[in-house]
Amino acid sequence: MNRIAMGARLMIVSDLDHTMVDHHDAENMSLLRFNALWESNYRHDSLLVFSTGRSPTLYKQLRKEKPMLTPDITIMSVGTEITYGNSMVPDDGWVEVLNQKWDRNIVTDETSKFSELTLQAETEQRPHKVSFYVDRTKAQTVMKELSECLEKRGLDIKIIYSGGMDLDILPQGAGKGQALAYLLKKFKAEGKPPSNTLVCGDSGNDAELFSIPEVYGVMVSNAQEELLQWHAENAKGNPNIIHAKERCAAGIVEAIGHFNLGPNASPRDVADFIECKLENVNPGHEVVRFYLFYERWRRGEIDNCEAYIASLKASCDPTAVFVFPSGVERTLHECIHRLRGCHGDQKGKQFRVWVDSVLSTPTGTSTWQVKFDKWELSGDERYSCVTTIILNAKGSSASDGYTWVNVQQKWLEGFEKKDDSTWFF
Repeated sequence: MNRIAMGARLMIVSDLDHTMVDHHDAENMSLLRFNALWESNYRHDSLLVFSTGRSPTLYKQLRKEKPMLTPDITIMSVGTEITYGNSMVPDDGWVEVLNQKWDRNIVTDETSKFSELTLQAETEQRPHKVSFYVDRTKAQTVMKELSECLEKRGLDIKIIYSGGMDLDILPQGAGKGQALAYLLKKFKAEGKPPSNTLVCGDSGNDAELFSIPEVYGVMVSNAQEELLQWHAENAKGNPNIIHAKERCAAGIVEAIGHFNLGPNASPRDVADFIECKLENVNPGHEVVRFYLFYERWRRGEIDNCEAYIASLKASCDPTAVFVFPSGVERTLHECIHRLRGCHGDQKGKQFRVWVDSVLSTPTGTSTWQVKFDKWELSGDERYSCVTTIILNAKGSSASDGYTWVNVQQKWLEGFEKKDDSTWFF
């Protein structure tokens, strides 16, 4: 919550399905590329906002299915719910805004008169959102007639049609665009607006995001016709909105580079970490780089050579200790030595590693405490540890790198590994 109060260098506001998350990418590589970029270069001074049509129930379900990062802010149910942090603390001020000229009982009463509407699942019905399915060929007619009925009943509502089938009825003040406008106004009132904001979407219910003044926008390459049509009719001459060449999260990374909003080279695009020398290495980048190396080592995607082992040992204090989730302690040098025996043991298997919510705190002039969630996907199983690392800067410049002094891990509740004898880092 404290990080949200600071002025963000960059705020990314992204839809989830078919924008941040590519459901046609079985390996989730574009999402993992974005994750590595965000945690290594942006997490410490920027804000990640997920803006989704999903209800809290379906949003949490997606998080269990995909290697998604934890956002700083979550906008759900087509802009009718705003929550903060991992605990998803609701914004009560936004609830007050939406209560104006809204009566859910009247909405359900009037919609029951339309046989063309099929009510969506109960989980998708929210205090300020009533959701239906409607045939594409009947959508425009139903929307017009329904809007007139609700207006006569004294309500000020909006109807959003997206995905060729989803029809959502919301308060007039709701929606992804209004939710973002509310947040920007709130940050500005506190004197800490983001330096730049990038909105990202693929469907009709994302159009409002692109209508907010002074934001950059990217329609991912796989954007639906309804969004492209909106753009052609409303924002064709706006140089701050692009149609990316890349799909989903890769299109977001592309847009960061296109608009020069910051670094857009993901650590996952680096072939050799030993040869790659960066000018501005921060503790977050150090962590991302190590765990990406670990993934590639286990997958056999890098050579089993002494240079890598020597480089790892050189980055660890000789007395550095690793405390495993079970409480067992080993020196980091011992742990690195154990790595020799597991090179390529996950080759050809579904094995991925990523880190989430990397938070670096200086504890001295050259010492950092870094906390994050380390995730490991092995087949259909997921494991996660809350990890705390102590790093010492090797020199006066960040490019000199860091020395690992201590690592401690505790299982994240619900994601424990029964036998951690094969848990390396």
